[in-house]
Amino acid sequence: MVPTVEVIGNLRGFGMAGERKGTVRRNTKETQVAVELVLDGTGRAQVETGVPFLDHMLTLFAVHGLFDLTLKAAGDLAVDAHHSVEDVGICLGAALTQALGDRSGIRRYGDFTVPMDEALASATLDLSNRPFLVYNAPPMADRTGEFDTELAPEFFRAFAQNGGVTLHIRIAYGANTHHMLEAAFKALGRALAAAVSVDPRRSGVPSSKGTL
Repeated sequence: MVPTVEVIGNLRGFGMAGERKGTVRRNTKETQVAVELVLDGTGRAQVETGVPFLDHMLTLFAVHGLFDLTLKAAGDLAVDAHHSVEDVGICLGAALTQALGDRSGIRRYGDFTVPMDEALASATLDLSNRPFLVYNAPPMADRTGEFDTELAPEFFRAFAQNGGVTLHIRIAYGANTHHMLEAAFKALGRALAAAVSVDPRRSGVPSSKGTL
């Protein structure tokens, strides 16, 4: 069961008044998260999660996707970062869903590969409203800085489930764990930017079924 979030404002999509923006808040006994995501932005990011490596990754995601992202989270970091990382993914995905509205006019698919020094990672996605994650990565160090690397797929899974994204993350190779994950987040930003972009030839939902 997907946890609920508080969606602020009305659903908006291409062709509706105003910018494509999602604003979401989630408050639990474990975390408090607030997100604002503007799809047609300039890459402005203000991110404070209490998890410095995640802040860095989400900033890269926004900069390379040209999204405007404002995100603040507080969580039970004395336990570990699991709840914070997962709930940030939940809220970011929910904000994407809100910003896309009925998904009319979008290109829907995106694919991008990013080299980061010795590492190579790709993100391939479909804004299908059928959430699914495939995460394929070589062995990594258990931690990069204070970040537990097994939390990376937890973030991607929560984002995909709440964003209605079929998401394939593949880290082909690399020696440095920071580089491998950085390439993956940059690739996600670039692939998502392509998928949410507006196709001027399309007036409706990009599906033969007539709905996503």
